[in-house]
Amino acid sequence: MREAGRWRFDLRPGLPALSAFPRGEWQAATRAGLAALSDDQLGYPDPQGLPALRAELAAYLGRVRSLRAGDVVVTHGVAEGQALLAALLKADGHREIGVESPTHPGSAEVFAAHGVRPVPVPVDEEGISVEHLARTGCRAVLVTAAHQFPLGVVLGPARRRALLAWARECDGLVLEDDYDAEHRYDRPAVGPVHTLDRDRVAYLGSVSKVLAPALRLGWLVAPPALHERVVERKRLSDLGCSPLPQAAFAHLLRTGGYDRHLRRSRQLYRRRRDALIDAVADALPAWRPHGVAAGLHLVLRLPDGADDAALERALARRGVHAPRCPGTR
Repeated sequence: MREAGRWRFDLRPGLPALSAFPRGEWQAATRAGLAALSDDQLGYPDPQGLPALRAELAAYLGRVRSLRAGDVVVTHGVAEGQALLAALLKADGHREIGVESPTHPGSAEVFAAHGVRPVPVPVDEEGISVEHLARTGCRAVLVTAAHQFPLGVVLGPARRRALLAWARECDGLVLEDDYDAEHRYDRPAVGPVHTLDRDRVAYLGSVSKVLAPALRLGWLVAPPALHERVVERKRLSDLGCSPLPQAAFAHLLRTGGYDRHLRRSRQLYRRRRDALIDAVADALPAWRPHGVAAGLHLVLRLPDGADDAALERALARRGVHAPRCPGTR
């Protein structure tokens, strides 16, 4: 295996175009955000998050994702939101959580590290199989409903209704990672499951796929019954996120910089996706794209009988990092 950064072409999923990060706008937002902070706000932060950012996030999520997010909690990315919820699940007696199969291995690792065993639940063209989920005995599940990682399918309307019916029947909790929802290229993204039942769905999001993972900025909108416990767990975990990047992000949201960057990056990724699909169709017509026109990666189904592991090794020898879908064989 080559060292990180030594690939001629690194096609790992999950990373935005880091060279497109709006450095100038972020620097200006940092200066403006710092100027807006009071002296008191340079002390230990509110564990729920900077009030200015919570207000901007609530307005943004309401406008873009039709979400009622008055009780948003600012986190260090989606991973911390998952960790906070995993700790609460464990404290409430949960020992297992359903996870889509395949899924992002990092998410499964977070829950396992907190003593909540991930149980694979198959995914098909309509998303997670609620029928299989019900047979696991789990009372919590993690889903990527808007754009399933890594297969790229969308959780269909019937499955959404079935998922919420399952949660109500077993007194369960749905953890919705709104992964890649901003990057839909053929039509507006579907709304979050959270909008259908905020008492049964915890909503998670971050800037990692729009700006950069290095910012470590995310948000969690928990069901009202869990909100205070989430904030207290956050306080005991790290005393809250730094107000400085929060203030910068609040400024970027308030002045429209985040929307402008999203429009630019969406156009960039659409061009890249179209170019890749055209190249594959021309050179490898038997390879079929899978999933909807969305996201930062493209899944290709190889012809029957192809050895994907051997192909991955052959590409690596040529300096191309093109990993198989995690969790697949």
